[in-house]
Amino acid sequence: MSLLEVQGMHSYYGDSHILFDVGMRVDKGEVVALLGRNGAGKSTTLKSLMGVVRPRAGSVVLDGVQLAGRKSHAIAREGMQLVHEERRIFGSLDVEENLVLAGLTAKGRWPLARIYEMFPRLQERRSSRGTDLSGGEQQMLAIGRALVRDPKIVLLDEPFEGLAPVIVRDLMEACRRLASEGQTIVIVEQNIAATLALAQRVYILNNGHIAHEGPASELKAKPELLQRYLGV
Repeated sequence: MSLLEVQGMHSYYGDSHILFDVGMRVDKGEVVALLGRNGAGKSTTLKSLMGVVRPRAGSVVLDGVQLAGRKSHAIAREGMQLVHEERRIFGSLDVEENLVLAGLTAKGRWPLARIYEMFPRLQERRSSRGTDLSGGEQQMLAIGRALVRDPKIVLLDEPFEGLAPVIVRDLMEACRRLASEGQTIVIVEQNIAATLALAQRVYILNNGHIAHEGPASELKAKPELLQRYLGV
């Protein structure tokens, strides 16, 4: 059995049907990417898994526990963490306060030293308020806040968006290290090259439906698939 198993998930925004019968699986220690054009339903899929958007139908099972229909804080307690595209750090708190606060209700937690080893820049800025951080530093903090809870699976929504290439490189290296240490990751990202360099498997969403599933190596070898579904 996979760590995460999703079957028949339908999600709506009001009366608008966004996700149609979405099914996917993620094995323990795997990095899986969700690709698709803007508006395809990628971020909605992550939010539906996390309970930010509550699916109207379907099953979301994490490590044998049914999560569909539960609230986000309950899903977080079961070991899922979503790093939102907007990062959602506490701007009035400093880096260390953000990390400590995130770990308060966790069943187990990473020591701060492990977060700082993963992101040395955060240690340098540990007494700086969230509003004083650069975009790249805020993204590192957002990911660090998720990791401090020692999650079973991390959902990353557009982690590289709007960041300088050197910051993207550093974040990719951190993601590679996490993956090598066995962290399970689902990533939504518009940077196709970066995504295919990280992921083992890929799902492509098209108008709220799963249009393709396969190894990342297949997409690298068959650029016509990317052209068909992503127009790249």
